[in-house]
Amino acid sequence: MSDTERALAAAGREIVISRLIDAPRELVFTAFTEVRHLSQWWGPKGFTTTTESFEFSVGGEWVFVMHGPDGTDYGEWIKWTEITPPERIAMLHGEHPDDPNTFESTLTFTDEGAATRIEMLTVFPTKEQRDEAIENYGAIEGGQQTLSNLAAYVTGALREEVDL
Repeated sequence: MSDTERALAAAGREIVISRLIDAPRELVFTAFTEVRHLSQWWGPKGFTTTTESFEFSVGGEWVFVMHGPDGTDYGEWIKWTEITPPERIAMLHGEHPDDPNTFESTLTFTDEGAATRIEMLTVFPTKEQRDEAIENYGAIEGGQQTLSNLAAYVTGALREEVDL
């Protein structure tokens, strides 16, 4: 399938969220490579993450629970399908490996001078599932908050850790 055909097939099923982060691309990418980093920033405002298993490699999985600010727990599963340091990460994301509502996400990391533009493209199986994620689960706001948490972590704790 060509890029054009793929784009047409995904029309109406996508969410795209982008953020400019004041940090080098390699540092932003590093925040995805180890669970000790992901656990510090993953998820919308007020959420925390507990990891059950984590293997950052193509075909590897991250199984975790997101704890909502209201005390609700959300079981989550990610399978990494592409890792091209420090440019791109692709994944499948659902509640578990057999989840019929599993969606695809691709993260791209682009140098913009001393900063990094991260773009998160999410493609849902159907337009209806995308609309439900937006309307019932606040997917756009949650994605924006997640990238905001990433930016704060990368420009704060992670930057200090690597002494930039």
